Amino acid sequence: MKALSAVRALELNDSWIGAGFVRDAVWDHLHGYEPSRALGDVDVVWFDHEHCCPDRDSYLESKLKQQLPSLVWSVKNQARMHQRNGDRPYTSTENALLHWPETATAVAVRLGDKSLDIIAPYGLSDLFELLLRPTPTFERDKFYAFEQRVTTKRWLERYPGLQLIVPA
Repeated sequence: MKALSAVRALELNDSWIGAGFVRDAVWDHLHGYEPSRALGDVDVVWFDHEHCCPDRDSYLESKLKQQLPSLVWSVKNQARMHQRNGDRPYTSTENALLHWPETATAVAVRLGDKSLDIIAPYGLSDLFELLLRPTPTFERDKFYAFEQRVTTKRWLERYPGLQLIVPA
């Protein structure tokens, strides 16, 4: 909640915490692990065509680090990430999530007025049912990248309850 509050305080356009930070928190909980065992960074995603410079993201990371120095922050304006990923330009943060590698990773959360807001273009079933599957883009053209992530992140070792779902 502190991380979500820190991101909201920045007042960024279309901003969320997503990816591995959310996914791992859910998988940790479902495996009975302690909440503090986070291994990665806090992925902050936002969308603003006016501030596409990577220096802006670095500045925001330093602001967040000042607020919560115990966390490793990664801020990425999704308005430019299509270039790195070889995709067509994204139209929003939610649209960018469609191009993330795994369905269970394509989830983001933020503080709403009275509750948590969630975007999950592929739904939440895979996340909560411990299913590790590639998104449509990664089950075809970029499957090698999905396989590499499964290996390097050691998800099947870290989370023995996961079921790997690969295209036929």
